[in-house]
Amino acid sequence: MRLLLVEDHVSLADELMASLKGQGYAVDWLADGRDAAYQGATEPYDLIILDLGLPGKPGLEVLREWRAGGLATPVLILTARGSWAERIDGLKAGADDYLTKPFHPEELALRIQALLRRAHGLANQPQLEAAGLQLDESRQCVTRDGEQIELTSAEFRLLRYFMLHPGQILSKGHLAEHLYDGESERDSNVLEVHVNRLRGKLGREVIETRRGQGYRYAGVGA
Repeated sequence: MRLLLVEDHVSLADELMASLKGQGYAVDWLADGRDAAYQGATEPYDLIILDLGLPGKPGLEVLREWRAGGLATPVLILTARGSWAERIDGLKAGADDYLTKPFHPEELALRIQALLRRAHGLANQPQLEAAGLQLDESRQCVTRDGEQIELTSAEFRLLRYFMLHPGQILSKGHLAEHLYDGESERDSNVLEVHVNRLRGKLGREVIETRRGQGYRYAGVGA
């Protein structure tokens, strides 16, 4: 999953980047509201973490521009402001959730997971489940019939994306856009290697190849 972090406090941004990457997310970081307004609307992010007090353009104005332009990407607001009125303004502008600074990193992680599941119609799932597999995002492993299967970080990122999109055909290009940040080299051959390794651990029937189209995760009931 590819996230955009918009935060002008450098030390906090560094801390969040390290934490989010450790959770298997690809993260792009911006510190200016003007840059965020453009990049958030033009890059295929799965979720955006947005600070309100930004230089260049205030976070609320950026959010209003995104929503007015039809951007449906989930947005989680970070704010140091304690006023309930400002939090309400953020929700009215189109935010999906908010966290008031300071916050515990685990709370941010759980809120991100919940927003991503909600965005894909899986809000009622306490964890990702599809094709007989249960994904433990905190431990980055998967369980099937009570058996725990260990994953590498790359396998975990790929499987999580598949499990959020069960039954959908996903091209290699699409997967690369959502699994790597803007600075990473995107190699479809590397993706193919990780898919084959997942098949070796989970069974070939779990991930189907659609010639000329991409891959399809089997989905619920497979």
